[in-house]
Amino acid sequence: MALIAVVGCTRGPAAGGAAVALRPACGDTQRWDGATCAPRAGVADLDAGTRALAAFEVDTAVAALDRAAAHPLDHPRHVTLWEQRGIAQAYLEREPDALAAFDMLLALDPGHLLSYTLSPKATFVFEKARAAALARGAPTLEVRWPRDQRLGAPVPLEIEIVADPTAMLRQATIYVRARGEASWRAADLTLAGPGTLRRARLPAVPGARPTSLEIYAIASDDAGNEVLTWASAARPREIALRYDPPTPWYRTWWVWAAAGGVAALGTGVVVYAAVWEPGPVVGGGIDVNE
Repeated sequence: MALIAVVGCTRGPAAGGAAVALRPACGDTQRWDGATCAPRAGVADLDAGTRALAAFEVDTAVAALDRAAAHPLDHPRHVTLWEQRGIAQAYLEREPDALAAFDMLLALDPGHLLSYTLSPKATFVFEKARAAALARGAPTLEVRWPRDQRLGAPVPLEIEIVADPTAMLRQATIYVRARGEASWRAADLTLAGPGTLRRARLPAVPGARPTSLEIYAIASDDAGNEVLTWASAARPREIALRYDPPTPWYRTWWVWAAAGGVAALGTGVVVYAAVWEPGPVVGGGIDVNE
């Protein structure tokens, strides 16, 4: 099972960033080619190479694996590709090539282990590669957002490459869906170098009750191979979204403003009446001329 070599964090501010458009996520046997979901190539060659290597048909396996490597692969198959290439090169006693293949394998999946049933030709070389990988460190990606999020407002994210010792993290695809939805949507973002933040705002989620936004991410290299995962579709992270009910009409500012205007008008009328209302006695005198 692949180790998720990334760190997620919900602490810290995440403001600003351009709004991103969401597209439908592609299926397990498809990849996004920039315009549409296209079938994944290379899968049949990878399966053929794996079968050939299990049968110790090493040259046949190497040829099939090389063909598979010419096409972008998803993360699990990409891990399998480099594991099988490393084993094949070790069987052929090409230690430098085997070390390079196992090094890539461990960059993709730092916790990977080979089967103990394999020949020492492979396991000895793998242990050398594992020691070097431990000293080098693993690629690490962080995705952050502010804690206090609400329905109806865009959700700001910060995506940061914390470490990229093999310089392979080039693009991140963010997958999101509201809790209870069956399908995922995706946004593709270009990544900057280590230590540089990539800010983005996800579209607002409508609703009238508290919910959460499920999220995971996959990073890819220049060729489109998936090289790192952050959470997963099976175990996504969640962004809590609170619901703020609308203000009752009788508490809105315009109602109070209108009520204040009416009250002021009433006070003015009372003052006017008190000042200008005629009294019960009419002043003045009578002058009688004879």
